[in-house]
Amino acid sequence: MTFYRTTRLMLSGVAFLSLAGSAFALDGQDLLKKINAAYTLQGGTLAADGVDVDGKTVTLKNASFKPNNGGALPIGEITLSGVEEDDDGGYYIEEAAFPDINTTNDGATLTVSELTLGGISVPADPKGEGLSSMLLYESAHSGPLKVVKDGAEVFSLGGSDVNLTLREDESGFDFDGAFKSLKADLSKAADPQSKEAIEKLALQQVNGDITMKGAWDLAPGTIDVSEFALDFSNVGKLNLAFKVNGYTLAFVKSLQEAAQQAEANQNKDQAQQAFGLAMLGLLQQLSFESAQIRFDDASITKRALDYAGSQQGMSGKQMADSLKAMAPIMLAQLNIPELQNAVSAAVNTFLDDPKSLTVNAAPEKPVPFPMIMGAAMGAPNTLPQVLGVKVSAND
Repeated sequence: MTFYRTTRLMLSGVAFLSLAGSAFALDGQDLLKKINAAYTLQGGTLAADGVDVDGKTVTLKNASFKPNNGGALPIGEITLSGVEEDDDGGYYIEEAAFPDINTTNDGATLTVSELTLGGISVPADPKGEGLSSMLLYESAHSGPLKVVKDGAEVFSLGGSDVNLTLREDESGFDFDGAFKSLKADLSKAADPQSKEAIEKLALQQVNGDITMKGAWDLAPGTIDVSEFALDFSNVGKLNLAFKVNGYTLAFVKSLQEAAQQAEANQNKDQAQQAFGLAMLGLLQQLSFESAQIRFDDASITKRALDYAGSQQGMSGKQMADSLKAMAPIMLAQLNIPELQNAVSAAVNTFLDDPKSLTVNAAPEKPVPFPMIMGAAMGAPNTLPQVLGVKVSAND
């Protein structure tokens, strides 16, 4: 009797676990459907010939991506690992791994490996409100990228990483990115004039990195890009930074809806006109807070002056002196007296000793985008004053 009861309990337990496993198994088709519901708003759909589920791993067989306004782009097998369904019907994907790329077009072969997205949140309802309605990822990674033409490597990238970190209080995101070990071979330029310029400027082999850093505060919609830097050895570092307000979640949703409506309209001229009007309306919500462009020289300026001078039959120093003399004349034509002297002084300082050149725009209070557009069309010479532009060198 004891044996019989024990056996019955064991069989009941197995049956329960079997039913539970079936009840809580991932629905791969539902996952793909919800990815597309969210991604359609961002510009396309993901298709797959088959969806396999094995525990917390979902495999999309023979997947392809179709932009809203173009043909299908074949991808291959996409592996989604660490997949979990949320209580609200959305999904969290620990990692999405994509197949390597190896394609040839016009004699150039592109290869890319180690393509992944990490920490993907798939919303249950992309038309809802707040962060839970957005398709987000925490990281994006690619390994080496190479472009080979006629047996020679003409471009390569060591790898890239982009990270998006949600703050603990969910007030916004911090983001950063790096594209490391970028290399370009310009030595095989076909045009003789271009080839000469590349040689004189010593740009046969270009090496460098691209980095970015910033933040997005959700409530005021403040996008603050503190760094977008292109740093190339033997050339210099160009850094762009800007800060705008009004880029809220509601703004993003409105922008996506306007784009979706334009794509759905078969009359493309009418669609473009409607989208343009929608954008003008949306831009009224944005305001400009600040911007900066800074260049730190790493010897390219002297070589550029020497080359430009040689084209005019003069030395690099003579070319610099000529530019210093021309600057006030050219600036006078722009009718910006408040800025003319500062720009001339900065140009003179930089050309005498090329170190850095900085353009700052920082108005006393944020300026609405429509005001900027109006000034640009009606009185462009007032823009420097509207935006609080200042120019400096070697600081």
